[in-house]
Amino acid sequence: MKTNWNGMLAGVAIGALSASSAWAEDLVIFWAEWDPANYLQELVNEYEEETGISVTVETTPWSDFQTKAFTEFNARGSAYDMIVGDSQWLGAASEGGHYVDMTDFFEKHNLGEVMAPATVKYYAEYPGNSGKFWAIPAEGDAVGWSYRKDWFEDPAEMAAFKEKYGYDLAVPETWAQMTDIAEFFHRPDEDRYGIAIYTDNSYDAMVMGVENAIFSYGADLGNFETYEVDGYVNSPEAVAALENYKKLYGLTPPGWAKTFFVENNQAITEGLVAMSMNYFAFFPALLNEATNPHAANTGFFANPAGPDGDQFAALGGQGISVVSYSENQEESMKFLEWFIKDETQKRWAELGGYTASAAVLESDEFRTATPYNEAFYQTMFKVKDFWAVPEFAELLTSANQRLYPFIVGGEGTAKETLDALAADWEATFKKYGRGQ
Repeated sequence: MKTNWNGMLAGVAIGALSASSAWAEDLVIFWAEWDPANYLQELVNEYEEETGISVTVETTPWSDFQTKAFTEFNARGSAYDMIVGDSQWLGAASEGGHYVDMTDFFEKHNLGEVMAPATVKYYAEYPGNSGKFWAIPAEGDAVGWSYRKDWFEDPAEMAAFKEKYGYDLAVPETWAQMTDIAEFFHRPDEDRYGIAIYTDNSYDAMVMGVENAIFSYGADLGNFETYEVDGYVNSPEAVAALENYKKLYGLTPPGWAKTFFVENNQAITEGLVAMSMNYFAFFPALLNEATNPHAANTGFFANPAGPDGDQFAALGGQGISVVSYSENQEESMKFLEWFIKDETQKRWAELGGYTASAAVLESDEFRTATPYNEAFYQTMFKVKDFWAVPEFAELLTSANQRLYPFIVGGEGTAKETLDALAADWEATFKKYGRGQ
C-alpha cells in the first residue's frame, strides 16, 4: 500500500516507553508465514529503533501454524510472548487459559470504538456479546473479489451482455448479477471461464467461501448465544445461497475442485476468469506486473448483496494476544499500547498491513491508497465469522464433509445437505453441553 504517510511515525511520542526501556526484554510474536508477517517485522523494527526493545516476528508455514501454536500452549511454554492467532481460536485459547484477559486493556483504551466494531466482535471478544476481550484486532482481512476490468469495459462485450440480460455490464451489486456475469463470460471453447471460488475442503477455505453467500442471503450459521442451529444454517435463505454457490462452481475453470488463495490468484494472473474470490491479503500480488501480466486491467470489489439487500463477507485476518505463559507480559502490554496508536496503525497500513483502526479505515488517504482499499474499507464494517467455540474444528470438519459432496460432487440437494449439517452441529453442541 502506498500512501502519503511517510514520516508520520517520526512524531510518535513514546517517551514513557523509552523511559521504561531499562526493564524491557526481547519480545517474540508468533504468526504464520506470509507477507503480512514480513510487514509486521518491518513495523516492529521501528519500535526497536525508538525504544531499544527488540521484537522478533517468528513465523511458521500456515499448514503448521495451529498445531505448533497449540502444542506450545498445551506445554505451557514461554517461547512466545504474543501470538497473532486466528479468530476461531478465541474460544479454545481463552477457555484453555492460554490467552491473557485483555478486557481492562480494552476498556482503558476504548478499543471498542477505536477499532472497527465488526473486527472487535470477531477478533477479540469471547464469548460473543460477553464484554470479555482476549486479543486486539491486528491484521484485518475478509473475502473480496478481483475482476478483469478490460473484459467488463469492452464495448462489444457490454453490448452483448445488455442484449442478453437487459441491464448494463458493470461491477456486480448482487449475487444474482455476479452469477449472470459469470455465466456470460464462461466460454470453455475460448479457454475463458466465469469465476473462481474457494473449493478446498482441507481447512476453512470452502466453508469461508460459502459463508459469503449464506451471510449475504440473510441467513446465519446459528444463534451464537443459544447455540441453536436448526432453522438457521438450513433456513430457506441458506438453502438458496448454497444452491447459488454450487451454480457458480459450474462456471469455474476445469479442475477447480480443490482450490484456495493460490489458485484463485492464478485464475486472474493466467487470464482464465472474469472474477475471482480471495482474501484481501492476497490482492497486492495482483497489482504486481512482474507476477500478473493483467495487473493494469485488474479491478476489485466487495462481496455483493444478496436478494434482500443483506451484504456481508466472511472474516479472515487475526487478532494479536498476549500468551499467558509469557515471562514478559508487562512488556508485551506496553508494546500493544504502542501498536494501537493511530500513528502506528497508519504506518502499519503504509507498510502493507491491513489495519482494523476505524479512523484509518475511514480516512480518504487509506481508501484511495490502492485500487482495493475502498472495497476493503467497505467490507471491514460488515464482516461475519465462523463459530469461535473451542470445538470449532469439529464443526468445521462437519461442514466440509457435508458441503463438499454437494458442491463439487453434485450429491443430494442443498436442503438435504444443510439439514444434515444442522443435525451434525446440534450433536456436537449437545456433546459439549452447549445450549442445554
